[in-house]
Amino acid sequence: MEMKKIGWKDLEIGAIVTEPGSAAQYKTGDWRTEKPVRENSKCMKCGICYIFCPEGCIYMTEEGYFDADLFYCKGCGICAHECPKGAIKMVEEIKEEA
Repeated sequence: MEMKKIGWKDLEIGAIVTEPGSAAQYKTGDWRTEKPVRENSKCMKCGICYIFCPEGCIYMTEEGYFDADLFYCKGCGICAHECPKGAIKMVEEIKEEA
């Protein structure tokens, strides 16, 4: 699905959203300054990070661990805060130069 580019002159006054849609089309992970990193040796695969993620970007891997889809993770740190084993740490996001 190709998205049309919108210029600032095309926006409604007050930036009102006039077309229905979903944030799934936007890679919101570009906003974050920190990202979650899981330490497998501490993870008990409980899924609490999945339950508490406000963005719904946590998914289960084939091994049963839970990872964050970094295209959509905003780096809020709730997963790390809620992890009962401290298996998730928030680390500084380093942007690669293009």
